[in-house]
Amino acid sequence: MFFGFGGLHWMDIPILLAFGLSIWAQFKVQGTFRRWAEVPSSSGITGYEAARRMLDNHGLYDVKIEPVQGTLTDHYDPIHKVVRLSEPVYGSTSIAAISVACHEVGHAIQHSVSYPMLVARHRMFPLVNFASGLAPYLIIAGLIFGGLGSVFGQTMFLAGIIFFAAAVAFQVITLPVEFNASARARELMISEGFITNSEERGVAKVLNAAALTYVAATIIAVLQLLKFILIFLNSQNRD
Repeated sequence: MFFGFGGLHWMDIPILLAFGLSIWAQFKVQGTFRRWAEVPSSSGITGYEAARRMLDNHGLYDVKIEPVQGTLTDHYDPIHKVVRLSEPVYGSTSIAAISVACHEVGHAIQHSVSYPMLVARHRMFPLVNFASGLAPYLIIAGLIFGGLGSVFGQTMFLAGIIFFAAAVAFQVITLPVEFNASARARELMISEGFITNSEERGVAKVLNAAALTYVAATIIAVLQLLKFILIFLNSQNRD
């Protein structure tokens, strides 16, 4: 992410506020996870067992489950079809552990049914990976080499905006993917008896806190893109 060049832009204020929200969201998800990691589920199953049962119940016998080091490093690898669970999740019977484990299985289920937003996200990834790496260099080049008062500078800056917009689109598409995975997890955890109705409150808190981090990241990305667009439009108006 980038701030003002040669001084603060007025858009930096909401961007800084969004960064504050992002930092708060990170602390919230960690605190919420720790809180519910101390509350055992009534079913007594571990994160691994919940994930394995949910996968098997959906016929995903070929999806493996592996432990991974760290905390909140859980993820689904669609290339190798592996659900990787962090150490505090893999062997724990807590509400937090089975919530996170089932959320990651939600992504595996999305993959198996070709959930449209997940398919779009996977297809975009190679382009976005390239574009997000190149965007800052194009934007900086547009400002340094000729500035926005020149055709070259404006062309480079506009190219940077377009590339950055691709990264922002990827971030936006991530939101429904994450919310859908959490919705699948919550529904299946109850229907399959992993948690009781009274325990759903804890599940919701864990998953909603995690979702907030994605929301904050998306807000930052959208505001930053808007800032670049405004800078470019202002340069056009001065011509």
